[in-house]
Amino acid sequence: MIRLTWVQPEDLIGHELRQATEDGRLAKFPEIGEIAERWHAAGGHDAPPRAGASSAGAARLRALAADLLDELASFPSPLDEPTDISDIVAACPDWPEPTRAPVDPARVLGAWQGRAAGCVLGKPVEKIPRAGIQEIAKATGNWPIRGWFTAEGLPEEIAERWPWNRRSAVNSLVENIDGIPEDDDLNYPLLALSVLERAGRGFTTDDVAKLWLDELPAGRTFTAERVAYRNLLDGLEPPRTATYRNPFREWIGAMIRTDVYGWVNPGDPAAAAEQAWRDARLTHTSNGVYGAMFAAAMCAQALVATSAREAVEAGIAVVPPASRLGAALRQAVEDATAESDFERVIDRLHERHGDLHWVHTINNAALVAATLVHADGDFTATVAGAVAGGWDTDSAGATAGSIAGALNGGVPGQWLMRDSLASSLTGFDGVTLVELARRTQEMM
Repeated sequence: MIRLTWVQPEDLIGHELRQATEDGRLAKFPEIGEIAERWHAAGGHDAPPRAGASSAGAARLRALAADLLDELASFPSPLDEPTDISDIVAACPDWPEPTRAPVDPARVLGAWQGRAAGCVLGKPVEKIPRAGIQEIAKATGNWPIRGWFTAEGLPEEIAERWPWNRRSAVNSLVENIDGIPEDDDLNYPLLALSVLERAGRGFTTDDVAKLWLDELPAGRTFTAERVAYRNLLDGLEPPRTATYRNPFREWIGAMIRTDVYGWVNPGDPAAAAEQAWRDARLTHTSNGVYGAMFAAAMCAQALVATSAREAVEAGIAVVPPASRLGAALRQAVEDATAESDFERVIDRLHERHGDLHWVHTINNAALVAATLVHADGDFTATVAGAVAGGWDTDSAGATAGSIAGALNGGVPGQWLMRDSLASSLTGFDGVTLVELARRTQEMM
């Protein structure tokens, strides 16, 4: 039997019940507790901590799960976390003004290099928790993390306890890196560049959806993106694609898609955030959308900024301060500023956000903000901190790396790879970062 991950109702219901806890619905509506009791009484499971599908036997609960998902959708979140762009802007008292300045082309290339390096650093340890990452790095003489991960010299018992990400370790360890391997954290920026080139800077959410259907293999999507893809094929239109049976609508997927919107709007984080919103609303709502806007705004400011904090503050300015993400980002910056030991900063992040899924927006965005501020422009310390946090290692590493790479106008030599990016997207396999930087500048 084929198990289609991230889309079957019996695999979604546990995540939706968790989402109801996080967005305040469970506390306000006692009926949600009753729905959870009905699900568990029928033998339904809670949200799995990492996997995207349950055992084949759970398929017997599919009809019930579908009905319960639709019931849950009838209860609105009581939190003040809007998704419409006009409401988001109104909720942000410090919505940024443009600070346009000449852009050094080296910064654009550095942003692409930094995103690639941070992504590849995190790839082999994706899904390995913080303790395992630290144990692997220490056992191979790479703690604090200062270079690529390696299997050379790794004791067998540690390798068995913390197995590498099986799809990534074959091309993202120091002994086997040959060019830049394919990853969704790199495919999505290519799609963002494509939509700008095809539809122009006034592109719509529908343009993004059409491009996905034309160019993005369904098997290369995960969580909210896969649900939205399914919804498109079922005939739903944006923004309904983001909400129908989509418990992953506040996870990190939109945040990893929007760096290019920042790079084509240097010094204008507001314009970058608005373009990111158009993309993100295909798949996400509220904090999931804010994460995309946060990343794009940081990327826009990073091309003209004089410090990492300046870029982070530009990102925070486009996030409603009353939202959960807004509060998490401010606290992360406060901790990173006050604490000299970044491991203690990560401790505090895990204390506050450890109950969130490892690919949620809030915990990962807070980690990115913290490592950028704490490392204060040091590229290696920035990407190392993002990966050492132990959540979505390649995604957090990629976003943090793009900011630090832009700020520095490049990356240190040990983080450069052969300039050839692998991709399953039409026309991009083997493309160089130099070429991508040139095309990015053309869209400014």
